[in-house]
Amino acid sequence: MTDAATVSEESPGAAPSPPLPPDALIIVPVRGMVLFPGTVLPITLGRPRSVLAAQRAVREQKPVGIVMQRDAQLADPLPIDLHRMGTVANIVRYITAPDGTNHLICQGEQRFRVLDYLTGWPFFVARTERIPEPSANSDQIEARFVHLKGQAIEAIQLLPQAPNELLATIQGVDSPGALADLVATFMDVTPDEKQEILETVDIGARMERVSRLLAHRIEVLRLSQEIGRETRASLDSRNREVLLREQMAAIQRQLGEADEGKSAEIAELEKAIANAHMPKEVDDQARKELRRLQRMPEAAGEYGMVRTYLDWLVDLPWALPEEAPIDIAAARRILDEDHFGLEKIKRRIIEYLAVRKLAPDSKAPILCFAGPPGVGKTSLGQSIARAMNRKFVRVSLGGVHDEAEIRGHRRTYIGALPGNIIQAIRKAGARNCVMMLDEIDKLGAGIQGDPASAMLEVLDPEQNNSFRDNYLGVPFDLSRVVFIATANMLDTIPGPLRDRMEVITLAGYTASEKFQIARRYLVPRQLDANGLKPGQVEIADEALRAIIEHYTREAGVRNLEREIGRVLRQAAMRIAEGETGPIAISAGDLSGIMGPPPFENEVAMRTSIPGVATGLAWTPVGGDILFIEATATPGNGRLILTGQLGEVMKESAQAALSIVKSRAGSYGIDASRFEKTDIHIHVPAGATPKDGPSAGVAMFMALVSLLTDRTVESDTAMTGEISLRGLVLPVGGIKEKVIAAHRAGIRRVMLPARNRRDFEDIPEEVRQQMTFVWLERVDDAVSSALEPARQSKDLVAE
Repeated sequence: MTDAATVSEESPGAAPSPPLPPDALIIVPVRGMVLFPGTVLPITLGRPRSVLAAQRAVREQKPVGIVMQRDAQLADPLPIDLHRMGTVANIVRYITAPDGTNHLICQGEQRFRVLDYLTGWPFFVARTERIPEPSANSDQIEARFVHLKGQAIEAIQLLPQAPNELLATIQGVDSPGALADLVATFMDVTPDEKQEILETVDIGARMERVSRLLAHRIEVLRLSQEIGRETRASLDSRNREVLLREQMAAIQRQLGEADEGKSAEIAELEKAIANAHMPKEVDDQARKELRRLQRMPEAAGEYGMVRTYLDWLVDLPWALPEEAPIDIAAARRILDEDHFGLEKIKRRIIEYLAVRKLAPDSKAPILCFAGPPGVGKTSLGQSIARAMNRKFVRVSLGGVHDEAEIRGHRRTYIGALPGNIIQAIRKAGARNCVMMLDEIDKLGAGIQGDPASAMLEVLDPEQNNSFRDNYLGVPFDLSRVVFIATANMLDTIPGPLRDRMEVITLAGYTASEKFQIARRYLVPRQLDANGLKPGQVEIADEALRAIIEHYTREAGVRNLEREIGRVLRQAAMRIAEGETGPIAISAGDLSGIMGPPPFENEVAMRTSIPGVATGLAWTPVGGDILFIEATATPGNGRLILTGQLGEVMKESAQAALSIVKSRAGSYGIDASRFEKTDIHIHVPAGATPKDGPSAGVAMFMALVSLLTDRTVESDTAMTGEISLRGLVLPVGGIKEKVIAAHRAGIRRVMLPARNRRDFEDIPEEVRQQMTFVWLERVDDAVSSALEPARQSKDLVAE
């Protein structure tokens, strides 16, 4: 804050302004306000010219002339645009605010008239004539003085919240001219009417003009009070408010104070509420908030919050649109067009749509597509929306850790908004949309609450017909929304939330399925994405199969699409350089474009010695093969386990060693060797944590292979949990594991016999190309997988 003694000087580079003549006055133009003699008024300085004028006046301790411009919209007025009469004012204080704006506090002294404007200064300077206050000693002036003071006191008493200090100030004025100026200062009249009062020098005429305007104002205040007393006694609350507002609007129009913009806004909102077809509870809430908005001044801080709330209410699709009957044949065609394979998944979706067609008002189950990335979970939801002819909207839940992201923030918070569910419905514009809840397994709890718990009400068909968002504060019916969730793994989904969904598992694709997907969908999509026209580039079938087998190793097709795009970008570059097509890409061209293959069939190489077995593992991104390696060194019978194994996997290794020790004689193993040998079991890819019981059979076979010096057949992989009695127990993820084995070139798998129930889940193509061995006991694995004994030296020197 800067006072009058510390204002800044003119810039050093500017030429010094000439001194002011004795009869000259610095002029400060103002917009929409009039300063009267004897009153104090704050003035905000926005124009550089006005700032320089005020600084010069403060520096030289001179008064300024406050003159109102004729048109308040002019940004840079000329002398002709200013009134000829103003008020000489002393600068009480000059303030520079923290935001850089400049303010004056001025006290009016005397009227003056501009004679002519002078040039040579960077601000307005004028020769002026000061107008002395006329004498007021007549009886007529005294009578008008008493009458005007009585009118002013009456008007103050009629005001609902008039300050007592204003009443005391009016009562203490003893000069007729000062009273007229003071009343004009605080009276609710237009700036032009105040300018007319300022230009009325004669005291009698001035008091007459002020008295006439004040009488009109008193009449309006009396009418408002009379209306209030009459209507309170005869009308109910709603009709009374309507009548009051109509009459108040008429009064405001009579005074020229009607805000046509706000009235039009209120009328528009009222019409929108009527057309929104809200339920009665919501309609009542909307009209209540509309009445609050109507009473509220636009400058109020809460005005924008109420207006935003009403916008949300009228924009939401409360009414249920007409639903066209579901065409099952068209739905089946759409699913076949968009996805290759996935026959069981498509059949379940068709069953779901058939039930929705026959019983549209029934509580449909919440579907959850679970599977590795890139297998088409999200695109299945889009296909369902197309088949049902409904709007599709996606809500990403990955990383959401705030309950308010689901239920919304309460309106008491600044910047509050509804939750993602209501926002998505507003975006879709339909209450019966298909909503994809993506990555529901990645919801996380935080200090702001548990969003997974908030999802319970959303996904419960018994409760979501009255879902209450914290921001809206009124129920919204979600029962007609088709919710479809996606997840990579189910273990992280809380039990109550998982119980509300029907899980449909999507496994990875086989090599032939990937080829068909690439040929039908991925290649055309990447041609378009890289600006290539059909016929300009041709990828041979052998090249596609080579990319699938040697350049990708995944359950889905996302990385396959990237590799195809990589190949097509090379062709796009050649065409952009001027080469004319068509460009043919064969399998032999891949090494020059993509480099050497990062993947190769290493099963035979790694299992060609005793002590190595191939296991099968399940991961959140699909199945995979796992090599179990065992070796023996001289020692004292210790078991060494490495490869970042979890506790369950370590226990499987200990159980496998115990079974081998207990059956050493039947396998031709010298039992005394265990006392002089340390057994080391290692699972490669040591940087990756591994756990689970399903590697028990593979660990057992690696130990038997090591100690009997017989290799495990290289085309065989196995999975299963073992017990100390030698039983092979069932495990999960059979479909994913078998597909991973097929993808790695393995043609023979050994599975627990109690997993025969999962055989039908394995794709038909894989079942036809692979041999399955069903294990009841570990002895079945030994007899099926070990090659015949060979002559070799003992592994441990005596």
